[in-house]
Amino acid sequence: MLIDTHCHLHDREFFSEEQACEMLGRARQNGVEKIICIGTSDEDSLAAREFASRHDGVYWTYGIHPENANGFESTFSSAGLVNPPVAVGEVGLDYHYEGYDREAQIRLFEEMLQLAVDNDLPVSFHVREAFDDFFPVVANFPEVRGVVHSFTDNKKVLKRILTETDFYVGVNGLATYSTLPTPPLERILLETDAPFLTPKPFRGIINESAYIRNIAEWLSEKLELDFEIIEKETTKNASKLFRF
Repeated sequence: MLIDTHCHLHDREFFSEEQACEMLGRARQNGVEKIICIGTSDEDSLAAREFASRHDGVYWTYGIHPENANGFESTFSSAGLVNPPVAVGEVGLDYHYEGYDREAQIRLFEEMLQLAVDNDLPVSFHVREAFDDFFPVVANFPEVRGVVHSFTDNKKVLKRILTETDFYVGVNGLATYSTLPTPPLERILLETDAPFLTPKPFRGIINESAYIRNIAEWLSEKLELDFEIIEKETTKNASKLFRF
């Protein structure tokens, strides 16, 4: 079994309901039996919950992305949820584009981390050009567990993640056509971030969860390990973090 730990299949901006259902079928044909739909706002998270409630093997997260830090509103309550989220995310810090509000992002990030602590949930971290602030913030929440989604930084930062935290690191299609450093297998989660970051050899078309198999095959070659080992260990990592 393979697991796509990060996608946006529920987002109707990118996928129609019919397309999403077709992609779920192709994912299962490729051995991807569990998929996590990631929330990026209050509304989007509830859409992920609704989608997950209608499809076996699909899970959801609640999170407010740093790009929504200004004027955000959260309605999250775990009370009475028949289908609770498996994580808080994606949340974090993103200083890539001009005009970001650093302080607002940090305040939102801290609120999301406290939400994770209060509900004993892991976190899907979005961190882009902001690790200098990321590490001090998460150090104030030592009980938080999680995954650094779509890691795009250098070896030095990766080493800090591996030595200063217990976080996993998300490996997706970007790794198949870049020079990013590769984490050790015991710290890797597979993800697509569909519809983004389509892996080789499918670049140029929309990404989907079925391509987790291609990412796993690339990782098998990169680490010089049997595919079955990659499959087993990444599934074990995901199951441990998300507790499913």
